[in-house]
Amino acid sequence: MTNDYPELDRFDRAILQVLATDGRISITDLAREIGLSKSPTQARLRRLEKDRIITGYRALVDPIRLGMDHVSFVEVRLNDTRETALAEFNAAVRKIPEIEQVHLIAGNFDYLMKVRTQNMTDYRIVLAEKISTLPHVSNTSTYVAMQAVKENALSDVI
Repeated sequence: MTNDYPELDRFDRAILQVLATDGRISITDLAREIGLSKSPTQARLRRLEKDRIITGYRALVDPIRLGMDHVSFVEVRLNDTRETALAEFNAAVRKIPEIEQVHLIAGNFDYLMKVRTQNMTDYRIVLAEKISTLPHVSNTSTYVAMQAVKENALSDVI
């Protein structure tokens, strides 16, 4: 069985690993870090971007230092799971900035959301006025995170 993913060799993986921890590294330093010269490193980087393996660069912001340290995980059950209902829910949920992640789940509920707010009061408002009013929501269950043990660790698996 074949897949549509490009083959990545050890240099490609090394580029991804370095960039996952330091997206602002210069091409010269990146080349030195992975053991290639500058030109082939640049060519590989452009290919990884062209193939959409690297989808962009951004600053990682510490939400806790911004006062956004309340994290809840929300199970969402829908009253309709036909494709049109899922599409309506998906479009609406993308508009809520407090929702960091949303995953369609195979299990006892339909979606799992990661929601970040400043505090429990703010979360209750988001739940009541935004999440509960999303299309086709029948009920929700909330789990409040006490501590983040591991986040943003894609570089560990490359």
